[in-house]
Amino acid sequence: MHTKPHALIAMSRQSFDAHFDAARLARLADLATLGDPVFTDDFDQPGVRARLADVEVLLTSWGAPRLTPERLAAAPALRAVLHCAGSVRGLVGEEVLRRGIQVTSAAEANAVPVAQYTLAAIIFAGKKAPFLASDEERAYQGWGTVTGYGDLSNFGRTVGIVGFSRTGRKVVDLLRVLDGTTCLVADPYADPAEVEKAGATLVTLEELLPRADVLSLHAPALPETAHMIGAEQLSMLPDAATVINTARGSLVDSEALAAECASGRLFAILDVTDPEPLPVDSPLRQPAGVMITPHIAGSLGSEIGRLTDHTLDELARWTARQPLHNEITAEAWALGRHA
Repeated sequence: MHTKPHALIAMSRQSFDAHFDAARLARLADLATLGDPVFTDDFDQPGVRARLADVEVLLTSWGAPRLTPERLAAAPALRAVLHCAGSVRGLVGEEVLRRGIQVTSAAEANAVPVAQYTLAAIIFAGKKAPFLASDEERAYQGWGTVTGYGDLSNFGRTVGIVGFSRTGRKVVDLLRVLDGTTCLVADPYADPAEVEKAGATLVTLEELLPRADVLSLHAPALPETAHMIGAEQLSMLPDAATVINTARGSLVDSEALAAECASGRLFAILDVTDPEPLPVDSPLRQPAGVMITPHIAGSLGSEIGRLTDHTLDELARWTARQPLHNEITAEAWALGRHA
């Protein structure tokens, strides 16, 4: 029987309330020793700074203070940071990994609602539903009046997935519900055998674009992926194709996309933008062929409980000296897969 580690929850009050109901807090208390305070959003308060000296595990989420070298120095016993959300980019730096502190994230669990949103967006894109709904001339007149929106169908279509990430893989899997779908994946780091096993075909981006009725983006935000979908790439898409972005706004040249959508040639469903939120004068706000949602694809409401459960499962594995399922390694960090 292992001694229970000393743990501290670090996140905003709003995040704490969303993550930990009575049952989940009780499960945490079974796995770890909780002191006073149980959670904090400020590592620099005197009482919290004293607690840090004994803390072995931090459970973090939105609103957690960044683990600066000074704060790490105040936590000599810290051995694990278990993040109850997706990206840890704003929380930890390479200093954490250099100290041998294990870091996990709930990005795998957070990918579930993002993939589900993406599937819904793909299905709506097939029927051009969001754009017809906002078309005052046609929204209430029946399908016989619809022209200029391409083939309103979800049968035998080609979906292009850019980035065989956690979410990208889940989207490929969910696409099995659509009959006759051809799924193409563009990702220079993906294993062709793994992509084929998932039910898709690995191609280059240049090969994918002219064939994609729907283009769905799932790549990380890195210097080399900034505006990877620009005017040239958009021009290669077929007429009436739809661009879906649930990843990072920086992947797309917003002005180029706005121009294509304003012309009526392309459509877009965007849950992320660059910048976010969009300025009121952004050209992306104008075209009727653009649907924008306020970054809601990730975990919200009751979905946050899935992230907490995932993290508590990781804590159970960590205390039992078992391998962690979603550890962020130095290699993953170098590839930007912490974001």
